[in-house]
Amino acid sequence: MAKRLERTTEDELRAEYDLDELGPGVRGKYYRQAKAGTNLVLIEPDLAKVFPDQESVNRALRLLVTTASDATRAARRSRNAPRHRTAPNQRPKRRHYGK
Repeated sequence: MAKRLERTTEDELRAEYDLDELGPGVRGKYYRQAKAGTNLVLIEPDLAKVFPDQESVNRALRLLVTTASDATRAARRSRNAPRHRTAPNQRPKRRHYGK
């Protein structure tokens, strides 16, 4: 015969918390915000001194994105640029890697 487990219901709530003052809990209070994809990122203390609020962080990140995008675009342009020839019908010289 299996032994029945005794359930102990100890109140772990501190005495200074008054349930009447707390009021009823609301289920799903922050569900929409979480579902919307709100990101919370913790930055290290040395960066928090430089970026004291979310506006400064957002401004710096937008500048970084713009700079990276411009640099990538410039690199693509230089890679795809036509090679200049000395004469219109002249082929580029072949490079021979000798011994």
